[in-house]
Amino acid sequence: MLTGDIRNQVDGIWNDFWAGGVANPLSVIEQITYLLFIKRLDELHTLEELKSRRLNKPMERRIFPAGSDEKGRPYDDLRWSRFKNFEPREMMVVVDEHVFPFMRSLGAAGSSYGRHMRDARLGFSSPALLAKVVEKLDRIPMDDRDTKGDVYEYMLGKIASAGQNGQFRTPRHIIRLMVEIMQPKPEDVICDPAAGTCGFLVEASEYVRAHHPAMLRDMFQREHFNRGMFHGFDFDTTMLRIGSMNMTLHGVEDADVTYRDSLAEDHSSDAGTYSLILANPPFAGSLDYEATAKDLQKIVKTKKTELLFLALFLRLLKTGGRAAVIVPDGVLFGSSKAHKDLRTLLVEQHKLDAVIKLPSGVFRPYAGVSTAILVFTKTGVGGTDTVWFYDVQADGISLDDKRTPLLPADKLGPCPATPLTPAEHAKNNLPDVLRRWHERSGAEQERPRTAQSFLVPKGEIAAASYDLSLNRYREAEHAAVVHDAPADIIAELRTLEQEIAEGLTRLEEILG
Repeated sequence: MLTGDIRNQVDGIWNDFWAGGVANPLSVIEQITYLLFIKRLDELHTLEELKSRRLNKPMERRIFPAGSDEKGRPYDDLRWSRFKNFEPREMMVVVDEHVFPFMRSLGAAGSSYGRHMRDARLGFSSPALLAKVVEKLDRIPMDDRDTKGDVYEYMLGKIASAGQNGQFRTPRHIIRLMVEIMQPKPEDVICDPAAGTCGFLVEASEYVRAHHPAMLRDMFQREHFNRGMFHGFDFDTTMLRIGSMNMTLHGVEDADVTYRDSLAEDHSSDAGTYSLILANPPFAGSLDYEATAKDLQKIVKTKKTELLFLALFLRLLKTGGRAAVIVPDGVLFGSSKAHKDLRTLLVEQHKLDAVIKLPSGVFRPYAGVSTAILVFTKTGVGGTDTVWFYDVQADGISLDDKRTPLLPADKLGPCPATPLTPAEHAKNNLPDVLRRWHERSGAEQERPRTAQSFLVPKGEIAAASYDLSLNRYREAEHAAVVHDAPADIIAELRTLEQEIAEGLTRLEEILG
């Protein structure tokens, strides 16, 4: 947890950028990312120097070469620990004309985040602003991994709170719920094909670090953790830089965060590669058939991005691989042939484990569209016996545009530090989701359809044209009052209830 002092320092840096004319929050975090990268290079070089002195051997890896650059500036002047002491105008010259060109030259080799610096540019021309930001960043105590990660997460949170580019950030507590459900293991190879700021990959890395600490003490497993376990794709270069830095500051040295238009490029090179996919892909979009990867069109013939991403997940997963992904409600009950074909595929040819309906306000203020988490396993031979449904009605935060916490911090998220009372459960359902998920083979089998969660047999889903909307199978509390009514009237009432729910969701999509 960040102290109030560190938060104030970060807020001060943010305000300095705004006062200096850098008003786009995404540009602010991008410039901070560059400066943190420059600081990181100096830290790595210093570690190599200390190691060299301790072992009395030449440095194995010099990040800053001996001598001077092509403009005659000593490479030592390009180090954060040197230029931070320069007068502002000289600092600006060194950083803009020497450090950034040097940083771009590192793009051809080195770590993942280094590769994303190939087109890095200083985005402002004020020496005073640069001096202020360098001084304040230098004062923030970022010596340990937890603080580094928390500081960067706090900065990323300011993108969302600024009201722009918030679409790049799935709420952290929802990400954590999905990771806790999937329980990543040391042998997993994890992918997010729409990575953004790499929130899912970061949370998965933190889970593995907390639950499997022995992994980082084994040389081969540690190598897998740092270079083979985490894979993220995006076609926004700014997001790639931010995501790579996010992984680095959370202690993953060289995650595979690379440029890829996931829906347009053929996936033969890594089809069947990943054992776990965690994602919240962009949806409500449409692509031309010609612009879509042919291997995805073979799975489902559609232009809808939300359906194409589901096809992509099935393509990328290895047999036995698992996925927890967010989809718009339309995927659950859409009436087009593509919608039905994909749902049939999930239920009949693979193993659909769960449909977790989320409140429509989860992504406010950016979108009010209703969504759900789909949890499934790729088998190729079926395996769906029952599907677990849960209706999340509260996630611990108000569902209006302000998204104000409804409980103290120690009672938020899926794993609160303090147990919730029944009254508090009404404000935060996430711990209950996690508890009931683990009881699917026990107590959940007996839950009635009037409960917040229940199981539905595959045969009933097939008979309903593979409709996966929760309201299709839920029985209302008032059902007992009309139990003597003719079956056809009860069926009509349930159909009407379903049509109203679908109409409201479509309206949300139009207005959202």
